[in-house]
Amino acid sequence: MTVAEALPPLLTGARGTVGGIALQSFLNYAFWAGLAWLLGYVLFRRRWAARKIVPAYPTGADVRRELGWSLLTVVVYGAVGAGTLWLAKQGWTRLYWKLDAHGPLWFWTTVAAAILLHDAYFYWTHRLMHHPRLFRWCHRVHHESVNPSPWAAYCFSPLEAAVQAGIFPVVACLLPIHPLAFAAFMVWQIVFNVVGHAGYEFYPPWLLDSWLGRFLNTPTNHIQHHESFRGNFSLYFNYWDRLMGTNHPEYEARFRAVTTRPH
Repeated sequence: MTVAEALPPLLTGARGTVGGIALQSFLNYAFWAGLAWLLGYVLFRRRWAARKIVPAYPTGADVRRELGWSLLTVVVYGAVGAGTLWLAKQGWTRLYWKLDAHGPLWFWTTVAAAILLHDAYFYWTHRLMHHPRLFRWCHRVHHESVNPSPWAAYCFSPLEAAVQAGIFPVVACLLPIHPLAFAAFMVWQIVFNVVGHAGYEFYPPWLLDSWLGRFLNTPTNHIQHHESFRGNFSLYFNYWDRLMGTNHPEYEARFRAVTTRPH
């Protein structure tokens, strides 16, 4: 049996249940956040200290709080993921199961399309959750991490976790996408999310002087959002903030200050 032939029973069996998807989400989160923690907060803590965006380190209580909410988040992800697969079984999504149905070019095109779609989805839902009438119920939990650690990547209230998980059915209903392409998108999502919350700036000082710096987001961008609660609403790319005028006015100065500190 090929991988493609094995996917439908796997996804509709134990691994397609709420618990199965929640476990997969947790393992993905734990691996990448744990790796970032090991590198930045244990092995290279001193060597990377000059690149720590906020010089202080999160407390143990901060980390435990982030882990606790993240455990609840993966349960919500499991519920929404299982619901999306149920929709697929009814024929109400555009998921396809045979790898050769659309070819390799389309496979990788859908990964890129899912990333772009998620970036737009995140910007507008994130900005909406900052509305005073919604912030307390949706987004306050995430912003309790003023100086986040990698474990804050999934630190959401249940309501925000449901909003974040909404990208699952949105992608599945809008794009003819194979589950493996969706899995590749999810790896991109968690890696970028963890890096954005890791607390370190990894990019070189010249980034913002290049075309890439006007396109790609940086950890400084997101950590500054956690500090000030203002501006910097985008996720992977910076063009929504630039188009809508919501970049923090001190973003570029902060990035340059962090990346030019003496080691």
